[in-house]
Amino acid sequence: MKKLLIVSIAVVLIGYLCISGIAYIHDKDYAERAAVRLAASPQAYGIREVLDRNACYYCHSTKTVLPNYAALPGIRQLAEHDIQTGLAYFRIDSLYAALESGVPAPEADLAKLETAVNERTMPPNLFRFVHWTTGLSAYDQRALLDWIASQRRSAYATPGVAPEFANEPVQPLPHSLPTDAGKVALGKQLFNDVRLSADNTISCASCHTLAIGGVDGNKVSSGVGGQLGAINAPTVFNSALNRKQFWDGRAATLQEQAGSPPLNPVEMASTSWSEIIDKLKQDSSLTQQFLRVYPDGWSGENITDAIAEYETTLLTPSRFDAYLRGDRDVLNSEEQRGYQLFKANHCATCHVGKNLGGQSFERMGLAADYFAARGHARTDADNGRANFTKDPLDRHAFKTPTLRNVELTAPYFHDGSRIDLREAVRDMATYQVGKQLAESDIDAIVAFLRTLTGTHQPAATH
Repeated sequence: MKKLLIVSIAVVLIGYLCISGIAYIHDKDYAERAAVRLAASPQAYGIREVLDRNACYYCHSTKTVLPNYAALPGIRQLAEHDIQTGLAYFRIDSLYAALESGVPAPEADLAKLETAVNERTMPPNLFRFVHWTTGLSAYDQRALLDWIASQRRSAYATPGVAPEFANEPVQPLPHSLPTDAGKVALGKQLFNDVRLSADNTISCASCHTLAIGGVDGNKVSSGVGGQLGAINAPTVFNSALNRKQFWDGRAATLQEQAGSPPLNPVEMASTSWSEIIDKLKQDSSLTQQFLRVYPDGWSGENITDAIAEYETTLLTPSRFDAYLRGDRDVLNSEEQRGYQLFKANHCATCHVGKNLGGQSFERMGLAADYFAARGHARTDADNGRANFTKDPLDRHAFKTPTLRNVELTAPYFHDGSRIDLREAVRDMATYQVGKQLAESDIDAIVAFLRTLTGTHQPAATH
């Protein structure tokens, strides 16, 4: 019996050493080849080498081909679980593409990487047990954090940000964005023009009312004939700062987004741009103004270009922006504590950038099943970005909403299921982070979020 036990232990140990040895050779070879082949600069080479030496690609890339031993029983189940979890939290492919092409890495990727480095959560200990070469050294940590800071300074820091906040995951709004005054004035008129709808009852402003936070305050919006939409209307304020538009990101630009509602049969229900233009061009004053801005005449492309130009001016600077620009007294101690808690509880890994959101697509229910707890049947809208990409990995993933003016934009989430801001904060901690926050911490975070309520200064149009 004792001999059998010794033999069994020896077999397990030999198997472990063989698998670990194969993993070592595979990881080392992959890291060296990938860094040389897929880096745009010496710094990018160094960062790629650190990431690959620590085998981040195993669980965070959709393009990884696993070594043969990953198909062994037991190992396969562990690998599938880790990959599924890793891809849900962070897909590294966009960051790899940035290193390869030399463009800035996405802000949310930088924030997630920074959090993992600072908290030393990656690679996990069980993974390191087999992959001996993984584990960030102090040099690796410094290299990654310095690179993140350089990316932020060169690509994302707002001019005028206080030096101590230049490396923050969130940034103050710019004072303005470049626009054409003539297009802005025309776009404002069109944004408020009900003739874009089939029955002349609904304008863009019907669902995006500037006086109440750029939304309509409803769980879902009402379209022509009282038809109800499938998803909560996001705010139009600061939307020019989003990487993509709509909850599922199906519009790449503001102009593309502006072209969707007029022709949506549930929203404004016009059948074509010709139908809309036939009504608009009967307005001689509007037509004169339109031709001054667009000498080539009426078209859907020109209409949406003007609306997008107007929406680009809808920035809402707040007290928090003044704080990030160096006015330390503009926030009280509770609000400042709320900001620190906001970062400490990983809110700023997704709500990043100048818009505190709008930069990435995140799965709803990372830490707990939001949809099961919600209490009613799932809808097509709950599929999120997968409705557009058709990628199963995007199921339940939604564009991270901006938190600017969030105290004004209830109800919250894509389904409009929460009407109280404190409740929304509590739910985000539960379902996204896996934490139960103290009531005093929720109060502080809400106090901080209210500092994001800003004031729109209409652009000069003359």
